[in-house]
Amino acid sequence: MKILWRLGKEAIRHKKLYIIAILSTMGLTAVNLIAPKVLSGMTGLVERGVDEAALSKILQLTIVLLGLYLLRVLFRFLSNYMAHKAAWHLVGDLRTKTYDKLEHLQLGFFHDKQTGDLMSRVVNDTRDFELLYAHIIPDMITNVVTFVGVLCVLLTINWKLALITCGPLPLLLISGVIFVKKVRPFFKVSQAKMGELNAILQDNLSGIHEIQAFGREKYETERVNEKNFSHIKAMLTALRISAIFHPVVEFISSIGTILVVGCGGFLAFYEGLSVEDIVAFVLYLSLFYAPITGLANLLESMQQAMAGAERVLLILDAPIEIKDKEDAKDLGKVEGSITFENVSFSYERGGQVLDDVSFHCEPGKMLALVGPTGVGKTTLTQLISRFYEPSQGRILVDGKDIQEVTMESLRQNISPVLQDTFLFNGTIAENISYAKGDATMEEIMEAAKAANIHEDILQMPEGYETKVGERGLRLSGGQKQRVAIARTILRKSPIIILDEATASVDVETEKQIQTAISGIAGTRTIVAIAHRLSTIRNADMILVIHEGKIAESGTHTELLEKGGIYARMHKVQSDAAQQLS
Repeated sequence: MKILWRLGKEAIRHKKLYIIAILSTMGLTAVNLIAPKVLSGMTGLVERGVDEAALSKILQLTIVLLGLYLLRVLFRFLSNYMAHKAAWHLVGDLRTKTYDKLEHLQLGFFHDKQTGDLMSRVVNDTRDFELLYAHIIPDMITNVVTFVGVLCVLLTINWKLALITCGPLPLLLISGVIFVKKVRPFFKVSQAKMGELNAILQDNLSGIHEIQAFGREKYETERVNEKNFSHIKAMLTALRISAIFHPVVEFISSIGTILVVGCGGFLAFYEGLSVEDIVAFVLYLSLFYAPITGLANLLESMQQAMAGAERVLLILDAPIEIKDKEDAKDLGKVEGSITFENVSFSYERGGQVLDDVSFHCEPGKMLALVGPTGVGKTTLTQLISRFYEPSQGRILVDGKDIQEVTMESLRQNISPVLQDTFLFNGTIAENISYAKGDATMEEIMEAAKAANIHEDILQMPEGYETKVGERGLRLSGGQKQRVAIARTILRKSPIIILDEATASVDVETEKQIQTAISGIAGTRTIVAIAHRLSTIRNADMILVIHEGKIAESGTHTELLEKGGIYARMHKVQSDAAQQLS
């Protein structure tokens, strides 16, 4: 009930459609209750003998019956279509809302999540709400109203026989409760296994090149097969329980029918129950037990829908840990100074990454971060954009604490170029203009020229309208990086973060990227992470990060003179370069 109430709050916005569907359902139920009474009345007229008056009455009842059946067609259409329309709108709303919630969750939420599983929740699990709101709930309303209505009619016909009819109900109720407790966990497991299957499919299709290159096709097929049949096994376990429950319900219902037929004969013999009443009772009997026998299907479908709903609600109810304060102010356009004051940071699952880090970078300067892998360089840059919050200390941009300003205004002033550049499956022009949706073609081309990618684009088959493929698959690593730099240049953010922007490219491409970076140096604050020390020789300040602390700081020349960690790193790279040459 808690889940239904929670989902009901989401469905209330489509209340007009639901009201029409519910009223139509009520009308349909009323028609189903009235029609047997009309039929039994016609049977009574025939039993008492047919004359002209009876024929006239039969004709009138025939017309009434025809009208009722026409109304049933209308009510069934409105009930079905309006319920489906409302339910699919609800599915659409929840899919968008779930995706929007995922967009606003902190990066830490995704550390132990698989993309395919999240996709399954957004697409597959939300689809079960249509089953819930277009089928299960309307059918339950119809069944409850029908059951109560038929029971009232049966009580008016013969209260003794009506009470006998209700005899199997406690058994049906008990079996339903047992079924719900048994089957729900297996449907939850089934939904989870489906998410795992989607996750492995997404991973494998994204890494199809690696699978083929290392000859792991058979291994991956076996993994997919294992996930596939894990889902099937969980589903079949749930269906096995359902397969037991369905015939049990039918058997208990048939006991009620046997009791009615047997006891009805005794009442007809000893108390003179009329044929008309017996016919009416038999006609209503099917209506009485139909909602009960349908309980099995409804309960099975409901458990499946509830299992999906729980997985979706886990996302919708997930707390947004990094969000604007109520009195957060707009940062506005900044000059680009960055200050860290005694900043420390730890991930939830792991040791301390940064420990009491303090530094100041003036606007328009280039700050370089160097050090071994895993010492917190990337984490430091992500703290600037508030993808994570520091465990202690403050981060200031233009002297303003970034926790006191809106995240939107903060991130508008920061543009990243990452080592693993992500390009969307669109055209080159669309990817460059992604950071500025209203950019003109002239602006896009100017940014491309500044990033040293313009000439490469002109040599492509369709120029700026060339499709880059999924994740930029049709472009080289260097081209993707320069498209990303063009995207950053176009946005004109005063702060640019370069996270290993030249780590995976050749020397020639590195020079082109360096030329592009040099073109914007001095006009923007640049925070660059680099393993190749040659790429940050001209940085205004270099911070050497070691074990989460700033071990050394200074310019390239100053650090070489100190003869410390930076000097040793530089010597190792210089020696390696000489050996290669």
